[in-house]
Amino acid sequence: MSAARNPGLVSAVDPIRLVSSLFAHRHLIRQFAVRNIEMRHRGSYLGFAWAVLNPLLLLTLYVFVFGFMFGGTYGAVPDETKWDYGLGIFLSLTIFHFIAEVMASAPSIIVGQPNFVKKVVFPLEVLPAASVASAFFHALISLAMVLVGVLVGGRGLSFDALLLPLIFLPALTLALGLAWLIAALGVFFRDVGQLVSVLITALMFASAIFYPVERVQTHAPAAWQFLRFNPLLHLVDMARDVVLWQRAVDPWNLVAVNIAGVIFAVIGFAVFTRLKPAFADVL
Repeated sequence: MSAARNPGLVSAVDPIRLVSSLFAHRHLIRQFAVRNIEMRHRGSYLGFAWAVLNPLLLLTLYVFVFGFMFGGTYGAVPDETKWDYGLGIFLSLTIFHFIAEVMASAPSIIVGQPNFVKKVVFPLEVLPAASVASAFFHALISLAMVLVGVLVGGRGLSFDALLLPLIFLPALTLALGLAWLIAALGVFFRDVGQLVSVLITALMFASAIFYPVERVQTHAPAAWQFLRFNPLLHLVDMARDVVLWQRAVDPWNLVAVNIAGVIFAVIGFAVFTRLKPAFADVL
């Protein structure tokens, strides 16, 4: 099918349109993200302080339980400590929880806002993007806790840690694609929410959170043939390398996951844009 016959399809998958839409509605995305953050802590006595206390308490818990009680190890460096392993789990779960939080909230984002759907001029793509922004805010706090933990009790940070933003960037684009895709499908299929909860659990065990990637490659080569296509697995592994083990990452692997993240964001945005005109009819 030529572009002239179906220009809508071409424009829907245009990355430039995606970026321009996010930029044009950046203030609206910020407003909804701030509202999501405020609603998350509304009604609690400590309020916003939980944004810092929660990851701090989790960091302490992970170090004590997984590092000291279970004696876990990644085997990445000869002198790996219990503190290193606890930080590794906390860093891995920070990236995973960012994706998981977006996936868990996505099915009800559009369904739960029927008033906005009925407004023809309202850019509905802002709602999933705002959920990603609010989840990203809490992820940044957790990442800051990890970096402080490495400086205080770890082996320190090397120049390789400067690659962390480039490693987290595909997690951001992947989250955007998932948010748009799941939010759109959630309008038409209410069972998506139940399916997503199962997928989140499966994703956690398939993303090398509690174990090194090398263990899968050597002990489960058949499983590796499938798990190697999981971008989150590579993001988690590269983040631990640059932050905890002071090891350089494969630049081609880093480029590949960034390209995969962009492609997924474009696909999610395209699906959302194509299905958006039918939202009002369903709701």
